[in-house]
Amino acid sequence: MAPPQNLDQRDDWIRLPESVIGIISDTHGRAERTESAVRMLEDAGAELILHLGDVGSDAVLDRLVDRRVRIVLGNVDPPDLARYATLLEITVDHPTMRLEVDGRRIGATHGHLSPELDRLVAEAPDYLLHGHSHVARDERIGSTRVLNPGAVHRAAVRSVAILEPRRDRFEILELPPD
Repeated sequence: MAPPQNLDQRDDWIRLPESVIGIISDTHGRAERTESAVRMLEDAGAELILHLGDVGSDAVLDRLVDRRVRIVLGNVDPPDLARYATLLEITVDHPTMRLEVDGRRIGATHGHLSPELDRLVAEAPDYLLHGHSHVARDERIGSTRVLNPGAVHRAAVRSVAILEPRRDRFEILELPPD
């Protein structure tokens, strides 16, 4: 069993094939709602799913098996969750994720670790993705587009998002009521 990846080498950006990226966060153990959200992202063309933390349970990870998925851990995620994800062959990039897709750099973290957010901001990626606040976000800070998909649980409006780096397209998708 390989340990979770910890990308402490700050200039180490993982290159991935061109993709439409589905972004999900703050599922807080809601496995059925997570499954619906992931299906919605796949129906919208997502080829890769990034979970931005507060996964909340093994049952949520079970719903992500056999898909291209990468996760970071959130403030409610115990270390055992990373071990379980690794057993399921889900890539864990914790505390930060550094990807290059379609020539664009994408940094991601849950958002509860201020030093990690500060490091990513200093690296000036094209996109900085985070969860934690349970509020969707799309704003520019300098040359970086800061994006939050919202939350699958405990949000006034439950949502996920699609990111197409090639087209610089970010779209929030609202989840239907239960």
